[in-house]
Amino acid sequence: MIKRQLFKHNSVPASVWRNPVHFLAFGFGSGASPYAPGTIGTLVAVPIYLLMMHLSLWIYLILVVVMLIVGIWLCDVTSRDLGVHDHSGIVWDEFVGYLITMAAAPQGVAWIITGFILFRFFDILKPWPIRYIDKQVQGGWGIMLDDILAGVFSWLTLQAAFLLSIRL
Repeated sequence: MIKRQLFKHNSVPASVWRNPVHFLAFGFGSGASPYAPGTIGTLVAVPIYLLMMHLSLWIYLILVVVMLIVGIWLCDVTSRDLGVHDHSGIVWDEFVGYLITMAAAPQGVAWIITGFILFRFFDILKPWPIRYIDKQVQGGWGIMLDDILAGVFSWLTLQAAFLLSIRL
């Protein structure tokens, strides 16, 4: 059992390197970055997307849903263990949000980068209702939900940009 300790949002607990649940919640350690852990976590999601991008859409979506469900548990356990609702180093939610953004995305490096920028934009800006939900919903579900919504907003924007690009 992990000893419960309170951590600041920017300090990295040693348990990230010892506890497999914390290691996964911290995005294979990418959330331990002292600078922009959410952005670094999203960068780590790019190779995951590259491994998944050629799967059928149904398999891709099933894997994203599995990662979402696992993520709710990972984020809940880790945040409770650390005594911090949404530690900045917990970046599994960024993985899922970016993968939502990239569902059925057009092929090409430009679209991968565009999806990355859109997701970071919506995740950082948190337009309504994302910011409201981020403040109101607690636990693992709350940690995941704002990034799910940022992913949906990003997906809609990416798909609209693609549709506009083929019409021009």
